[in-house]
Amino acid sequence: MPADDILLDAEERMEKAVEVFRHALTGIRTGRANPGLVDSLRVEVYGSPTPIKALASVGAPEPNQIVVRPFDPGTLKDIEKAIQAADLGLNPQSDGRIIRITIPALSTDVRKKMTARIKELGEEARVAIRNVRRDGNKAADTEKGDGTLTEDECESTKEEVQELTKKFEAKVGDLARAKEAEVMEQ
Repeated sequence: MPADDILLDAEERMEKAVEVFRHALTGIRTGRANPGLVDSLRVEVYGSPTPIKALASVGAPEPNQIVVRPFDPGTLKDIEKAIQAADLGLNPQSDGRIIRITIPALSTDVRKKMTARIKELGEEARVAIRNVRRDGNKAADTEKGDGTLTEDECESTKEEVQELTKKFEAKVGDLARAKEAEVMEQ
């Protein structure tokens, strides 16, 4: 595997780690309503767990309210149960056609817990990025051992993988800081 392929593979996998982190952040509550809070929920309907996005449109018409409009009114109760069972601290209110979820203001303790969770998720993303770096370095060493790469090419590949690592860790840090600021603002 040439050095360019090693770098391309490492960059793609690091980008995926950042995307997973970005997606995980959407599920973290801030003081504002965000459809991402319930987007990842799975509803037990028709005998199998189904993503809520496949069963209903989810929107946030007001800063403190999420509205869930089921495509099939028969799934309303199942969606309501799934939201309650998810233990997100949300209380869905149904009028028979739509479900309204009022987002309560966050207490200082809850904000601190959310910030701690953001830090945990950020560290998980950084570990994933470092694992990709390790795999890239290992691939470069393997290619050097096979004679595909010279020693200089191997070292420069490792340096470039390290630069990618720094770049993607910085992205994770920036995303985490932005989300923490959003959670902590009153």
